[in-house]
Amino acid sequence: MALTATADQRTREEIVTRLALHEPRRFVSGFDRPNIHYAVAPKTDATRQLQRFLATHPGQAGIVYCLSRARVESIAKQLDAAGIQALPYHAGLPPETRRRHQARFLREDGIVMVATVAFGMGIDKPDVRFVAHLDLPKSMEAYYQETGRAGRDGQAADAWLIYGMQDVVRLRQMVDASDADEAHKRIERARLDTLLGWCEMTTCRRRALLAYFDDDPGRDCGNCDNCLSQPATWDATEPARMLLSCIYRTGQRFGVGHVLDVLLGRTTEKTAQNHHETLSTWGIGRDIAEPRWRSIVRQLVVRGYVTADADRFGALRLAASSRGLLRGEDRLVLREDPVSTGRVKKPKTTRPTGAPELSPEDTALWHALRALRKRIADDEGVPPFVVFQDATLLDMVRQRPTRPTAMLDVHGVGQKRLERYGERFLDVIREHQLGTE
Repeated sequence: MALTATADQRTREEIVTRLALHEPRRFVSGFDRPNIHYAVAPKTDATRQLQRFLATHPGQAGIVYCLSRARVESIAKQLDAAGIQALPYHAGLPPETRRRHQARFLREDGIVMVATVAFGMGIDKPDVRFVAHLDLPKSMEAYYQETGRAGRDGQAADAWLIYGMQDVVRLRQMVDASDADEAHKRIERARLDTLLGWCEMTTCRRRALLAYFDDDPGRDCGNCDNCLSQPATWDATEPARMLLSCIYRTGQRFGVGHVLDVLLGRTTEKTAQNHHETLSTWGIGRDIAEPRWRSIVRQLVVRGYVTADADRFGALRLAASSRGLLRGEDRLVLREDPVSTGRVKKPKTTRPTGAPELSPEDTALWHALRALRKRIADDEGVPPFVVFQDATLLDMVRQRPTRPTAMLDVHGVGQKRLERYGERFLDVIREHQLGTE
């Protein structure tokens, strides 16, 4: 699916029209955030997938976005039970609770905020090391804005998204059920379809994301899942025809689960009631594992060959575009999903991570500097990054200044901060130096 900048251009034109501007000058800055690593995976077991992802970010601050308030509460409780400092945030919580959780997120290290999109606007925390989406955002614009809250200090950060068929059905249902006029609904459907196409693409994600906002980097990024580990594809023409035929022969009245029961030849109360064991498609898909069948369904829906009727409990129906595939006139190549459930895929080539890769000696100094920063921040009632950002502490570890003049060479240390905090941080560095000699 091609990604275009039409939505962004339309937004700019609407601003000009509403403000009645006459031939205004336009300033569009670059959208690229090269320190953010983008990755998308199919949703299988969301909680387990999230916990495995968070295991790659121990003790780091991040945001986990969910679509509903109930899901926010549930995920926060599960993470807390797993020993991860997680706090819920959504519009249904009392204002005082929201203020308290937001303050902890800003001032404490390693807090994971599980939130709806009600959280994030105006949050200026530079050391957010990841933004994870457990549910599909509504558009490329929403996704870019939400993931942009990661890595504002310029250090490596992750934007991680998982999604599945239910996300597609739910969001399309929300668009169709809204009170907006049909023209607006068409725009929202197009935005969702563009995001879905981006999720399933096999080429550089950053390049496509920037192209949507009319920004061309001119080359692949080398820092997204597709660049670091080129996704495999496979010829799914025949399996897709089996699936389409099964949807047709079962009357286009059933959801994914029942259609797969027929394809895999599994006798259930529903298949027996409908005598579907007599169909020619009964059991013809036994040679293909169910996870792969679910991947095929999801990708056929995204590509517009199949629709999921939200008003009929997700019943699968054939779209007009499926005719060529059913007749054997079209060939279909699909993305190969990872077989393992929820496993965080390791890239073939290394990339910087949010956690600094330090020697044991440097790690000890790093933690000592962070502990001092936390004490100062607590005493002054400010977030730790107001004292010094992580990038500054890392530069202290690398340079190991022991004199005030040398401290001024550290990134992020000016004369005022040197006078206010410098001697205390120098003392920690000197003590560490003595301890390692």
